[in-house]
Amino acid sequence: MKKNLVIALPKGRIQEESMKIFEKIGFGCRDMFSGSRKLIFPLQEQPVTFMIVRAQDVPTYVHHGAADVGICGKDTIEESTCDLYEPLDLGFGGCDVVVAEPKGYSAENPGYNGTIVGTKMVNVAERFFASKGVDVEIIKLYGSIELAPLVGLAHRVVDIVETGETLRQNGLEVKEVIFRSTCRVITNRNSMKNRHAQIEKLLADMAGQL
Repeated sequence: MKKNLVIALPKGRIQEESMKIFEKIGFGCRDMFSGSRKLIFPLQEQPVTFMIVRAQDVPTYVHHGAADVGICGKDTIEESTCDLYEPLDLGFGGCDVVVAEPKGYSAENPGYNGTIVGTKMVNVAERFFASKGVDVEIIKLYGSIELAPLVGLAHRVVDIVETGETLRQNGLEVKEVIFRSTCRVITNRNSMKNRHAQIEKLLADMAGQL
């Protein structure tokens, strides 16, 4: 499989949007959307193999060299601890990583010191609050992040927001935007050295479709 350039994609929306770009540059793969449960898709006419992994695992596969290239959200990259190149912003899949809180909470508690924060993005949250020099307690959650302030588990949350509708429906509001996340192309560092020309052409072709 390593003869081919291996590209890791997460299943779902990112996969679909990414494949629209790949199809335009000659890397279409109809088999990928045929209902097959396969996870590896070598192309017949191009030296490329796609592999389908969980979104959170894309940086890991690329970091360890199982894939040369991957596509995932900036939020996933920032939460990982992997050493990667991030050469291209694809622009789609936009969302904000934010600190959110119950409406009016900051009126009585404007600072962060002593805050209990619920989040699935522990690494992002730790770096953000450390950069502010404040002392917070972070509770790791795996879903329904907005619930934490409603039941007294946390004062605030760090979460991903697209439209903000889920926050509003649960009586929460954005206190601060940590960063804007869009889908990025990431590459393995050794692959960038050993397959530089191939990857650079891929990146240039993809950038030409944005």
